[in-house]
Amino acid sequence: MKRILLFLALASSSFVLAACGGSDEAEPFIVGLECDYAPFNWTTTDSSAEPIDGINAYCDGYDVEIARLIAEGLGRELVIKKVDWDGIIPALNSGIIDAIIAGMSPTEPRKLVVAFSDAYFTSDQVLIVQANSSFAGATSLAGLGSIRVIAQRGTLQDDLIPQIPGATRLDPLDNYAALVSQVVSGISDALIAEAAVARAIVANNPSLTMVSFQAGSGFTLNEADVSVSIAVRLDEAADLIPEINAILAGISQAEREELMTQAENNQPSS
Repeated sequence: MKRILLFLALASSSFVLAACGGSDEAEPFIVGLECDYAPFNWTTTDSSAEPIDGINAYCDGYDVEIARLIAEGLGRELVIKKVDWDGIIPALNSGIIDAIIAGMSPTEPRKLVVAFSDAYFTSDQVLIVQANSSFAGATSLAGLGSIRVIAQRGTLQDDLIPQIPGATRLDPLDNYAALVSQVVSGISDALIAEAAVARAIVANNPSLTMVSFQAGSGFTLNEADVSVSIAVRLDEAADLIPEINAILAGISQAEREELMTQAENNQPSS
């Protein structure tokens, strides 16, 4: 009789836990990104995009589409948090977010503090200059001379500036709107950006143009420099990274290119 009563009590407890969304219910997948790095991510009022947690706005872009596919594959609800770039790794490691999907390159210094998935996009690094600038026709880094160059704080792009012979490295800034302003105003001669981001900037600023270089005459880059990957906490890498990589493996190169084309077409025009 006691065993029967114990069984009924346990069954009742299990029912209550299930009804209240107990431990079997998947936790949300909280992704951090700037929402300010088109075409990878941007802030919008379009409600068809993904709502930003705690803000009356939405986030759209290539990163958001990848985040949706990852969350769906994990069987978890996607939650987007807008986080400044300088604070995005601390936000991950403090548990505020579960992953970074924000156009982040898997550099060696970052690998010391977070774990990275396989690449979900690859892109060259280029310069953005004024269209009427003498630098617009440059074919190699060596031919740029005494150029003033700026980049975003805490990024690969800022670390690449010393590769330009004779360049003056200006103090980095926190976001691309400020960087573009520096080039448009002539305070800086150029900024460094990923090719996809550069195309977005030039499309919205007719006075600017993109300068890319042939292999051997541009930046010296390794695989991490041209790739962007998803970052998770080191203590969750063993569980999450294999699942995320499996999901990414199911997204063909053609699908990725189509998602980026859509993002470039849909990005804000200002």
